[in-house]
Amino acid sequence: MKAQLAELMAMDRRALILRWQEVFGHPAPLNSREMLMRQALGWRIQADAQGGLTGSHRRQLRKGPSQPLVVGSRLIRVWQGETHQVMVLEKGYSYAGKHWKSLSAIARAITGTPWSGPVFFGIKK
Repeated sequence: MKAQLAELMAMDRRALILRWQEVFGHPAPLNSREMLMRQALGWRIQADAQGGLTGSHRRQLRKGPSQPLVVGSRLIRVWQGETHQVMVLEKGYSYAGKHWKSLSAIARAITGTPWSGPVFFGIKK
């Protein structure tokens, strides 16, 4: 396993893309950073060697949060190098000095494209 992980660190982008296809069975996401590919491939190597996540852990991750967001919570997301903070209010959200009715509207304002707000802020898969 150590040798495989060391090999990943020495691979160039082209080799990482080929390895991704071999390991995951589909092309690497477009514009993936090399370090992200190395981390994902490294995780898979270690998971294959050591057994990966248990069934209960996989179910727990799929399930997502069980409670609604607490008023006063801050949601923080880094998008294209800029940190965005959203405050959860009793009715809606506060972002950039404005009141918003939905996280999806905030996500769209940040990215310029339609997004599921809960997915964008990591609340839901």
